[in-house]
Amino acid sequence: MKNDIQAVSEATELTDGFHLLIDALKMNNIDTIYGVLGIPVTALGRLWQAEGGHFYSFRHEQHAGFAASIAGFITKKPGICVTVSAPGFLNGLTALAHATTNCFPMILMSGSSEREIVDLQQGDYEEMDQLNIARPHCKAAFRINRAEDIGVGIARAIRTAVSGRPGGVYLDLPARLFTQTMTVEEGAKSLFVPIDPAPAQIPAPDAVARAVDLIKNAKKPLILLGKGAAYAQVDDSIKALIEETGIPFTPMSMAKGLLSDLHPQNAAAARSFVLPESDVVILIGARLNWLLAHGKGKTWGGSKKFVQIDIQSNEMDSNVQIAAPLVGDIGSVVAALRTGLKGFKADATWMSAIAERVAGSKAKLAPKLATATPLMNYSNSLGAVREVLKAYPDISLVNEGANALDNCRMIVDQYQPRKRLDTGTWGVMGIGMGYCVAAATVTGKPVVAVEGDSAFGFSGMEIETLVRYNLPVTVIVMNNGGIYKGDEVIAGAKEAACTLFTPGIRYDKMMESFGGQGFHATTPEELAKFLKQAIDSGKPTLINAVIDPSAGVESGRIQGLNIVSQVGKKK
Repeated sequence: MKNDIQAVSEATELTDGFHLLIDALKMNNIDTIYGVLGIPVTALGRLWQAEGGHFYSFRHEQHAGFAASIAGFITKKPGICVTVSAPGFLNGLTALAHATTNCFPMILMSGSSEREIVDLQQGDYEEMDQLNIARPHCKAAFRINRAEDIGVGIARAIRTAVSGRPGGVYLDLPARLFTQTMTVEEGAKSLFVPIDPAPAQIPAPDAVARAVDLIKNAKKPLILLGKGAAYAQVDDSIKALIEETGIPFTPMSMAKGLLSDLHPQNAAAARSFVLPESDVVILIGARLNWLLAHGKGKTWGGSKKFVQIDIQSNEMDSNVQIAAPLVGDIGSVVAALRTGLKGFKADATWMSAIAERVAGSKAKLAPKLATATPLMNYSNSLGAVREVLKAYPDISLVNEGANALDNCRMIVDQYQPRKRLDTGTWGVMGIGMGYCVAAATVTGKPVVAVEGDSAFGFSGMEIETLVRYNLPVTVIVMNNGGIYKGDEVIAGAKEAACTLFTPGIRYDKMMESFGGQGFHATTPEELAKFLKQAIDSGKPTLINAVIDPSAGVESGRIQGLNIVSQVGKKK
């Protein structure tokens, strides 16, 4: 009898948790994982690659997580990040929270200790209650304890990440899960693809009618595009709404390029005029958070009425009253507005007044971009970058820093949607190299990163990752020798000022040491020459752009948020 059972067992093909997880991801059209491997997930990465999946291995989990988050933004399907337990999980948690805050679909999957040991706090290797730690920082957190539940776990994670307002999901994977076995036939039956995980949400007809009536009666309407509008990937419909109605628009940072920055209705260069002057503002994929002064104060001038499109109803009235809330997905709502506004045209004198100010702002900026200085500043260096990138409209531009972020956003034009990738709602530093890896691998196109030297320090080791995978990424480090500025002196300090770095750092030599290209630029002409050369070469490149140490201002353009002591030195 024993031999008969053994014979049946040997004749039955088995699968395990590793293979079921891989099969579930592949079934759901996921082909790329970003992460850092180790106990207990090392075999997962090896098997994934052996079965044809792409695995991009980083030096730090946070950067792998940032890669997964921006991959989700670009593709509308969850970016996947895999980490080891405890410290690896915690390193990835920042990126998970970042994804949730910015509404990027992402799944963080971390190996973990067994529950019975964690719950009794018996001191397992890297013991941590990861599930409960993750919960406040993501849309949902799930644990898969049984191999037969892997299909359900992956399906729930995907649906949660992409449905409604997108965001991050945590999947806890105890080590024991991977070694559990079941028959191949049973395993195949346990896996499935969720049907319509992000269904359209049609706005109520009366809500559409209310918004249409408000817009038609506006004297100075304005459309404000957020990164949610870019994520929606209904570019043609949004463009048609703007052009059919003649309403001016201004994009938030990651919505730049949804319509070209050179579009005649783009009011971004007159932002300080249009925000307070407008009377009805249509928010498409944008929230009235700190980036928009919460819809209050001098930024917005007197009273005005807001039309807000959001898939989450409780976002309405978060700071000010929304006169015409439109709850639904952006594609459905914009289509309904186009129907309701058919034949409507905004007053041309409003657009003419804006165009006059836009022209004035551009005329004022132009000399700054072209004026030679003994050492480069942000204006003439980024002016050179802008001129080069005109010839490469499909390049992804990654941008982080303080002054490097603010000036690049203002100076460098975008021509296509989802090509500007930056620090987002949190203004978090360290997204740079992770974003670069994801943008290059997802789009198959070259990437240029404009990095403040402080921001670059958070993820600089990942330039080795760029070289290892031979990615067509050019990193420009705006090197002014410090945080904000590189010339601060603090009277009475015993050490160098707390905002300073070592003078004369050659970041280009770092890239060369890993096997990439390095260039040292001290003039706008050199920067332009090296940038074009780098892009055309398709090789991992770093340009050390030497900026005047006195260039830059405290906290970039959000100086008002930086607390300054009002008390003098005590005697």
